[in-house]
Parts: sequence; C-alpha cells; structure tokens
Amino acid sequence: MNRRDLLQLAGASAVGAAATTPAWAQSARAVCYNCPPEWADWGGMLRLIGQRLNIQVPPDNKNSGQALAALIAERARPVADVVYLGGQVGPQAQAAGVLTPYKPQRFEQVPASLKEADGHWFTIHSGTLGLFVNTAALRGKPVPRSWADLQNPTYRGLIGYLNPASAAVGQVGVMAVNLALGGSYDNLDPGIDFFKKLQANQPIVPTQTAYARVLSGEIPILFDYDFNAYRAQYNDKAPVQFVIPSEGTQQLPYVMGLVKDGPNPQRGQQMLDFVLSEEGQRHWANAFLRPVFPQAMSAEVRARFLPDTEYARARALDVTRLAAAARAIGERYQKDVG
Repeated sequence: MNRRDLLQLAGASAVGAAATTPAWAQSARAVCYNCPPEWADWGGMLRLIGQRLNIQVPPDNKNSGQALAALIAERARPVADVVYLGGQVGPQAQAAGVLTPYKPQRFEQVPASLKEADGHWFTIHSGTLGLFVNTAALRGKPVPRSWADLQNPTYRGLIGYLNPASAAVGQVGVMAVNLALGGSYDNLDPGIDFFKKLQANQPIVPTQTAYARVLSGEIPILFDYDFNAYRAQYNDKAPVQFVIPSEGTQQLPYVMGLVKDGPNPQRGQQMLDFVLSEEGQRHWANAFLRPVFPQAMSAEVRARFLPDTEYARARALDVTRLAAAARAIGERYQKDVG
C-alpha cells in the first residue's frame, strides 16, 4: 500500500470515528461546583445547558461549604468555572477572593437585596425551609406540625438534617429554629439548645443531599426545602408532605457566581446568562423553586404550593447577617452538639 492509499485510509478512519463519537464528547465542557443532580433539579438544568448551549457540565455533589473549601484550596489553579451556593456562602466566597465580578444578562432586573452590586454573586432562585416528611415511613405516627414536635420520643431515629458544620441547608436549619424560638443572628443559644435536646432522638446527620433517603423511607422526616418535597410529591408520586412548622421558618436565596481565573470563563458566563434567562427561570419554577423573577412561575405550578396562609409564617433570611453568623453556627454546633 503506497503513501497516498495510507493517507486516504487514515482520513476515512478519522471520518468514521467522528461519526461514531458521542455528541457529548464533541461538546465544550465546563465545571460547576455544588450542582448535584438530585438537588433543585440540577440534573434537568445540566441537561438543558447541554442541549441549548452545547456545554457539557458534569454533576458535582459537593455542598456549599465543601465547594467553598475546594475553591480556596484550588485558588492558584482553579478547576471550576462557576459555583452554586446557599445565599449566606456567596458573601463568604467573595471575601475569600475566589469569585470574579460578572453581570449576566438580566442582572439589572434582580432586586438589589438579592445580589452583590458588582456581580460577584446573584440570586437565581429561593426555597422555604420546613419538614420534608415521608408519611408512609412514619408507620402510623402523626405528621409533626412544629419544631417542638420533633422533641417527642416517638420520632426517635426518624429525623434527619444536613450537617450545619458545612452544608448551607444545615446552617439555615439551625437559624430557622433559632429565630422561631426567640433567638437572633447574634444569639444562637435557643437554636443550639434545640439541637442539643434533639440528640436524644438520635437524628441522622448526612453531609450531602438526602432526597433519595427520604423517598426510600430511611429518613422519614428531613429538615429540607419545599421544592424537594413538592418534587417528590408531584413528580415522583411519593407519599410525602411538606410542613411549615407552626412556630415559623425562613426562606433562603441560592446564588451563583463566576470563579476567579476559572479555566473556561466564556462558558461560565454563558451558563450564568442561561440560568437567569426566561427559559432558565421557567425551569427553576417548574422544579418548584421560587425563581428570582416571579413571573416565570405559571399559575398551574403555583397552585401546587401550600396556601399563602401557610407561607405567611416564613420570613426572608438576611444573607449578609447569616454569612456573618455562619462560622459561629458551625463552631457552636461542633462544640456543643457534636
């Protein structure tokens, strides 16, 4: 076989290989920290980003605290392009110098209280903390209706919450209980005392999202957001309820930002534009999150939420004050609760 034949054969082989290469392998790639597919339907969003932007983003199961720790550790050679964080962790990430300003499309329409003015972080959606309850797994026990109910020994071994030492939702759980029981951002004693007493009921304390563990019945009662409970109820047809405790609770915005010196800044910017776009915001609404632009939620989806009279017991967290208290929450929890 002469050289020209070899070249023709090689060219044909290359064409054949390209034709059989999966689409994802030919796509651009970007990395988002703390985008777990089971949380807030990030799985659906990552698929949508792949379809609309031709950017493949692998799922990432870090929580907010782990994501921030990784960004700090990798500051000299960043791996991630964008990051998704509980609202109180956005200011912490900015202070740590791991975010760079970027104002995505529609940034100016985001309320001032839900973004950092220069674009270091901005809200994409929010959720209300409460009790995500698998009623079948309670095996005839009553559905708890208050934070106080959880102290009842009948719920021993049935309660779970994410670790407040690192998970944003865990910290929100402590603060929600604390504020409901008369504490403040500066006085954590009521909340810490509640969790100390709760240890008598042998709670399960994972570090990662526990959605599947609620559906399986392993954790019948989880401190979690309404959007996960509604997803289980309406999409997965699970026997679950969402409960807003009678003493009151809190709502937390979730934010995103562009990683400083990330390897693919243009793709990161495209992703941030998309999550605030009309289509991106509709996706969050259809996943039962409160989009930062409320008009993205249809009347049909809104009708599946608990009545407004229930949500009247929920207050918006001050993310700046929560950010200032976050370290104390983790330290007090580890020291006093364990």
